[in-house]
Amino acid sequence: MQDSAVQTVVPGTIHPPAGVPRSRLLLLFLIFFLVCCGLGYPVLNRIDWRQAPGGLSDVVFYASLVTGPPTSDLDQYMQFRMLVPYLARPVYRMAKDHIGTWDPIMFGLLVVNSLFVALTVTLLLIVVHRQLGSYAVALGSAFLYLLNFAVPNLRLVGMIDAAEAFFLMAVVWSLFREDYWILPLWGLIGATAKESFVPFLMVFSLSWWVCSRRELRRPNSAAIWMVTSWIAALASLAALQWRITHVFRSPLRFGLYLHQNSAYLGHFLSSLRDGNLWYIFSWLLPLSLLRLWRLPRNWRVSTAATSVTAFALDAYYGATPGSVSRALFSIAGPLLCASVSIFLFTDVSDGKLSG
Repeated sequence: MQDSAVQTVVPGTIHPPAGVPRSRLLLLFLIFFLVCCGLGYPVLNRIDWRQAPGGLSDVVFYASLVTGPPTSDLDQYMQFRMLVPYLARPVYRMAKDHIGTWDPIMFGLLVVNSLFVALTVTLLLIVVHRQLGSYAVALGSAFLYLLNFAVPNLRLVGMIDAAEAFFLMAVVWSLFREDYWILPLWGLIGATAKESFVPFLMVFSLSWWVCSRRELRRPNSAAIWMVTSWIAALASLAALQWRITHVFRSPLRFGLYLHQNSAYLGHFLSSLRDGNLWYIFSWLLPLSLLRLWRLPRNWRVSTAATSVTAFALDAYYGATPGSVSRALFSIAGPLLCASVSIFLFTDVSDGKLSG
């Protein structure tokens, strides 16, 4: 009888191992959340976010959304990224004047961002465990994600990328389960986290369908739900902007407004030179290439296509240095962490997974 703790991985094959018990998942989620709170602790009283340099200057704006309403200025596009700041509001109000020297605004943002990161790695653990049948590799994927430079320095410092990363991971989880009916919900809410989630959702789900359509049980139904999720995301983005500015602007007009760059090649090269990109991927990408082929093809292709889209949007908009690195980690981070975990937990003598 085959040892249940050791399982050979066949590329493109979905294994049906017993799922991780819900009680264990809840415990892991709580541990992940507390780990995130610890990683983000410096923003509470050791870092003055009001004087944040460079790309972290966005924190000042998101902090203002925690304590006050958005403006009606059509040109202030960051005010439409309201999900994280608005969820942080009740935490901020409860914490104000009750947490000593801790900054209540940053406390609210840290709690919400920690929840989103913890949810992301919990879903990553579930997906990897289901695909590979190894609890050790799944748990390793989660902790490699948490230990990456991007989490304490770009997720837990008062930014809003943790929410976008969660919804992208939720899309991956739903696609693997073939629960396409929930995709419109991710599109509806994810668009309020960050506008870039909308094109990422479109490219990722379309690439997934193209790769998987012959193996899907209901390819036509899947396509309908995917398109519905695109419509829901676009409608959510337009409705949110109308609600804040009282002016209807189609997503197409909004996208055209964001075009502020003409030096595409120069901006692309500057993005490649950005330190954040190297801090995140200098070890993650090379190590992941050693075992990337052992993960499902539809996940790999969809991640690659969406990553290319992130570079294209970054060149189109001309964002500040570091923006594309945050987007790339949201898109590719889970896949690459899973691949590195396979490499680290593979028995070199027999090529099998441990745990």
